Amino acid sequence: MVSFTRWRLPTLGLSALTVLTLAMCQSNSTKTTEGTAQTPADSTGTAPAVAGSTGNAEAGRDVFRNETFGTEGFWTNAVRMPQGMKAAKLTVMDALKAGVSFDVDAMPADVKAAFASELKTDHSPAKAPKLNDPATMDALVKANAVIGMVPKGALVGVSCALCHAVTDKSMFDLGGKGSIGKRIDGPTPHQLNVGKLLATAANSRALFTTLQLRQPDGSTIGRAPKGLTATSTEAEVDAYLSNPKFYPIGTFDDSPDGNGNPVHIAPFFRQDLAAPFGSSGQNDKLDDFNNTVYTALFDQSNLLSPGGKQFIHVLGGAGGDAMLADYAKVLAATGVTGFPYVTASTAGKPGDAPTPTGKRVDEQKLRDLNAYVSALAAPKGVVTDAALVSQGRALFASNNCTNCHNTDQSKPVMTKLIPMNQIYPDYKPKVLAQRQAPLSPIQNAPGTFDDKMIVVDASPGGGIRGNALPLLLDLARKPVFLHDNSVPSLEALLNPNRGKGAPHPFYAVSAQERTALVAYLKSLDTGPDKGVAMRR
Repeated sequence: MVSFTRWRLPTLGLSALTVLTLAMCQSNSTKTTEGTAQTPADSTGTAPAVAGSTGNAEAGRDVFRNETFGTEGFWTNAVRMPQGMKAAKLTVMDALKAGVSFDVDAMPADVKAAFASELKTDHSPAKAPKLNDPATMDALVKANAVIGMVPKGALVGVSCALCHAVTDKSMFDLGGKGSIGKRIDGPTPHQLNVGKLLATAANSRALFTTLQLRQPDGSTIGRAPKGLTATSTEAEVDAYLSNPKFYPIGTFDDSPDGNGNPVHIAPFFRQDLAAPFGSSGQNDKLDDFNNTVYTALFDQSNLLSPGGKQFIHVLGGAGGDAMLADYAKVLAATGVTGFPYVTASTAGKPGDAPTPTGKRVDEQKLRDLNAYVSALAAPKGVVTDAALVSQGRALFASNNCTNCHNTDQSKPVMTKLIPMNQIYPDYKPKVLAQRQAPLSPIQNAPGTFDDKMIVVDASPGGGIRGNALPLLLDLARKPVFLHDNSVPSLEALLNPNRGKGAPHPFYAVSAQERTALVAYLKSLDTGPDKGVAMRR
C-alpha cells in the first residue's frame, strides 16, 4: 500500500463524484479564476445566478420532457434514428437492455395490460410477444412513452429527459438496466448505453463532430486505438459507438471537438446549487449552457452555419476548420440536406456565451427550464448505519474536505475552479496548438482524465483550465466515479492504491475510515424541505 498520512487533503481539493450535465464547448461569460475570492464551504452565501427567477417551473417541465426546438429534423433527417430503429427491428426488450426508461403512464392501455402479463414470464418471444415485437417499440415512441424520445408529427427528436430522467421501477426493472414506471425527472440513468443507441441510427456518421477522429498527422485522442475519418463507413462508426471500452455505459460525448471524450452523465436536479455549469466551469449562466446544448449539440449541423463555423474556429483554429470541412463532406455523402434544423433566432455575436453559434432558442422556455431543474428535488440519501455515517461526517469535517465541499448540501457549491495540475498532480500536458488570448493553448496529457478539457475549458471567458466543484448528491446510486468513468467505486476513489499522482489523489489509508466516509457520502441529500418533487 502506498504510504500516505491517515487522511490527506490539501486546502484545495475536488471530489469529482458527480460530473457534468449536457455541456458544450465554451463561455465568454466565465470569470472564475484561481485567485478569485470564494464563499467558504458551509458559510452563508448567495445562491448561484441561474437566470431562472422569471421562469415557470410547471412550464419548464414540458420543456424538459418534450421540447426539441426543431432539432427533431437533425435526429430524423440527418442521424435517422427512427429509421435505424426500425431497420434494426429494435424491441422493447432490446431498449431495456440498453438502459432505456419507459413511462408507464403514457403507455396505451392495451400495451400496458399486455406488459403486466408478459413481464411475469421469462420474456422470451414465445411468452412475451409484445415485448419482443418491433411494432410495440414504434407504438411507444409515438405515444411519447419512451422517456426522452419525443414524437413531433412524422419526426422524432430527443429531449433533456433522455439522459436526465429515470423511473420509480413500479412496473419493471431489468436488473440495473432499463425500467418501466412513473417518471422521475433529474437523476442520471447510469445504466443508459448511449453509444449503443446512437449506433442504432441509420446515419450515425452525421454525429461526426462528437466522434473520435483521426487527426491530419494520424494521431487520435480517446479510448479507441484508431480514429475515424470522413470516409469511415457506417459500420466503422457503429463499431466505435457500440463498444463500451471506447464509449462507456452511462456516458455521453458532449463536445464537438473531434476527440473521443464521453463523460459520465450528471444529474439535472437542484441546478440552483450547481454553478458554474459544465465540469470545466465554462458557463456562468444555466440558460446559456442549455442554449448551447440545443444550438450546437442537439443539431450539430448548425455548426456548419456561419456562426457555427466561427464558434469552432475560435476554439479549434485550423484543426476546427478542417473538422467542419470534413463534416460537410460527410453530410453531402450521406444525402443530408435542408440543415440546420434548430428553431432559433439569429442573435448576439458568435462565440459569446449567450449565443455561441450566433443563435438563441426561445428565451422564456430557457428560463422555464431553468426554473424546473432548479426546483427538482434531489433523491434522499441512503443511511444503513447511522453511527457509521456520523463517523464519516466527522472525518469529512476534520480533514480539510470542507475547504471545498459543504457538509450541508442545501447550500450552493463554491464557484471556484480547481486547476488541472491541482486536481491531477500527474497532469503534464503537451501543447498541441496555441490560441488567441485569453484562451489557453490546446493541450493534452496521457490518460483520459483531461480529454474533455483539451479544447473545452473556461479560458474563453478568462477563466482557467480546471474542474468545477460538483453536487455531492445521489451518490448511493452512482456506480462509477470521476467524469471519465475511471474509478469503479467510492471506496476505490478514496483508496491510496490509486497513487499520489492520480486524479483526485485524496485518500484514507484505513479501510475502516474509507468505509465510514463512503457511508457518509452516500447519505448526503438536501434535507426534507429542500426542492420540490415533480412527477406526473
